[in-house]
Amino acid sequence: MWKLPVPLGLLFVAVLSVFGEKSTDRSSNRPNIVVIIADDLGWNDVSFHGSLQIPTPNIDALAYSGIILNRHYAPPLCTPSRASLMTGKHPINIGMQHHVIEVDEPWGLGLDQKLMPEYFREAGYRTRLVGKWHLGFFRKAYTPTMRGFDSHYGYIGPYIDYWDHSLQMSNTSTRGLDMRRNLQVDYSARGTYATDLFTREAVRLIHDHNQTSANPLFLVVTHLAPHTGNEDDPMQAPEEDVELFSFIKDPKRRVLAAMISKLDDGVGQIVQALKKSGMLNNTVVLFYADNGAPTIGKHSNGGSNFPLKGQKYSPWEGAVRTAAAIWSPLLNNTGRVSNQWIHVSDWLPTLARAAGIEANFSGSEIDGQDQWEALNNPNLTGRTTVMHNIDQFQHYSSYTKNGWKLVNGTSWEGAFDDWMGSLDEEDELSEEEYSVRLISSVVGRLTKVDLDDVARIRRDATVHCPYIPGGTIDCEPQKSPCLFNILEDPCETNNIANQRPDLLKQLGQDVERYRLSATEPRNQPADPYSDPRYYNRTWTWWQDELDEARDIKFPLAIFIVSITFIAIMLIVVKPILCPSTKRKF
Repeated sequence: MWKLPVPLGLLFVAVLSVFGEKSTDRSSNRPNIVVIIADDLGWNDVSFHGSLQIPTPNIDALAYSGIILNRHYAPPLCTPSRASLMTGKHPINIGMQHHVIEVDEPWGLGLDQKLMPEYFREAGYRTRLVGKWHLGFFRKAYTPTMRGFDSHYGYIGPYIDYWDHSLQMSNTSTRGLDMRRNLQVDYSARGTYATDLFTREAVRLIHDHNQTSANPLFLVVTHLAPHTGNEDDPMQAPEEDVELFSFIKDPKRRVLAAMISKLDDGVGQIVQALKKSGMLNNTVVLFYADNGAPTIGKHSNGGSNFPLKGQKYSPWEGAVRTAAAIWSPLLNNTGRVSNQWIHVSDWLPTLARAAGIEANFSGSEIDGQDQWEALNNPNLTGRTTVMHNIDQFQHYSSYTKNGWKLVNGTSWEGAFDDWMGSLDEEDELSEEEYSVRLISSVVGRLTKVDLDDVARIRRDATVHCPYIPGGTIDCEPQKSPCLFNILEDPCETNNIANQRPDLLKQLGQDVERYRLSATEPRNQPADPYSDPRYYNRTWTWWQDELDEARDIKFPLAIFIVSITFIAIMLIVVKPILCPSTKRKF
């Protein structure tokens, strides 16, 4: 083998080292990205939007010192919302627009889609997911560590019990454990409250990352809270935390407040861990709710989207306009409320831009758009069109363009076409009590929030409706399309379809164009072989397990058939072909 002379070899190694260090430096100069997602959190269930019933001081302090995203939109359900975040595409363009992935259904986000963690990993990031996945697991190939995440700690289905981490889909399925560290089932976490579990893991990853990795961190924390657990015990929180909200009369809201408070504590601990690790000054922290709260109906947590109309599962603002804020020292013009239109699909190109990742994210006008410059400059015009959803099975569409919103049809036969979750002011903290909690919170102390600024920002972030909710009787979307001016009427109380037939026609044509180009929904019916009773009472990638079982059974079947055939030959055929002869004497 040919070898370099020793001096040249040393020089060659030195050159490689220099270039290697430069590459590492480029990677380490990129900002850390931390995305924290709340599940089914209501618009009115964070105190930065004006309500003081459920204080969220850490989230609020982050929002006040960053940018409150007052027109942040997401699909009205968990799976479509997460699919849009991960792909930077609108759900109707990837077949993820209709309903969620039920735990017993064999489908998921298409393997042809390149996901957010893959882009960041290619750019030198360490990619981590903590908490919920809900984008498919019927085959192992659909799970997080197979889709770009270096690690995952959490659950792969839609929800779990907060304490034992089991899930029972329905009365026809067995209760099964759904908690994993990467691909391995984690039995040891039973008995630990899920929100604490995920917060603890996120903090550990931050501390370990700072000590061992020269690469930047891409961390997504997708909390269970405040989504309900199993139907037999949906609302769960530590009793000592529930007692802190004794001033709330409604017992369901009292438990919800404790669930959200634990989430808020977790945000504080994550920010504090970033600070202690020396990472905070080069980090982008994004917090948002995946969709509106379900005030009533299945998986209702009693959340409030008031004064917005509707709730999760519906075409209304209460379903699709979600609580959100972004914080980073890299942002200009912070300490304000942004009214620029942002869709959850925008976060892939936007965060990639912040990280200096160059990639082609081009798509249709309803797919993700880079909003980084618009976030830094409030005078820039970013997105003007938001397609909320087209659901061919529920027979509705919801679409906004230039502030005009068209709702044609509705979901669940209009069960959620109302203003729900109005709060009793007697169940609130005083302004003084709220200010004390805000200033003394972990993030409040780190960001040194100014109460004068807080008062101004909260006023700007509070939605006021010029019309009385419940006073509108001329919007019946199952009979004819409704049209609203969302800029002037954010609560969708005044249907102006008859006054603006020109706009009604124009927006209707847009929706029809999107409908014709939409991808067929990927949904599949339930598979009875998914039942965890077949897999040691755990939810797992059952179709892979079935394939492995078939691979084992097939050779075994061949062996059994072969032995049977030989036995038949020995017992039946041999005496005929080889008759025995008696020896003669």
